[in-house]
Amino acid sequence: MPKYIIAYHGGVKFESPEQGAAHMAKWKAWVGELGDAVVNPGTPLAKGKLINSRGVSDAGENLLTGFSMIMADSMDAALKMAQRCPYVDHGTVEVAEVMEMK
Repeated sequence: MPKYIIAYHGGVKFESPEQGAAHMAKWKAWVGELGDAVVNPGTPLAKGKLINSRGVSDAGENLLTGFSMIMADSMDAALKMAQRCPYVDHGTVEVAEVMEMK
């Protein structure tokens, strides 16, 4: 079964620990709903840097803040799972199939 990365971009800082905890509870419930489809429930990332031929720069506003990995029958199935993620209330979510190296 194909694997898909759900990449989290942007987001907000919560105004209180309670707001952060409420969001985390929603996110954990969503991961629980995914069941056996979850390969990696989530890995948060620190602020990154971009590298190109001119050097290194800040990642900007829409930086990668974390990722999850799931298994799904198709891109459409993966998108349906990702659309229910509560992170979409605070940032954007990108879904990409993990390609097998041969």
